[in-house]
Amino acid sequence: MSTATTQPAQPSQTATAKGIQVTDKALGKVRGAMAKEGISPEQGGLRLGVQGGGCSGLSYNVRFDTQPRERDRIFQFADVRVFVDPKSFIYLNGMILDYQETLMQQGFVFVNPQATKSCGCGTSFSA
Repeated sequence: MSTATTQPAQPSQTATAKGIQVTDKALGKVRGAMAKEGISPEQGGLRLGVQGGGCSGLSYNVRFDTQPRERDRIFQFADVRVFVDPKSFIYLNGMILDYQETLMQQGFVFVNPQATKSCGCGTSFSA
């Protein structure tokens, strides 16, 4: 598993939270998808977020973004950046993003200590 250096959008400040971790397998999938989408690692990154909805009340949101927003927390994993907005960070702090491939399914897996309940689909949770 890779560890991240954390920085807010302005590099002069530092984040004090334990943050988000991403496994090496997940990083490999993110790198491949970013290249396929034409997203530059120097400017863009993976945006992780939380929104209302889903079976358990909250849903994970994963997409690419061309640049961080003003108040984002930025987690750097070698050449991959992960952007998280302040409201989502409340629910994602301490989370591990993994990638699993089995005979039944493949995709990103959220290991979130903030989640008190999750549904079978793996993309919805409550905190």
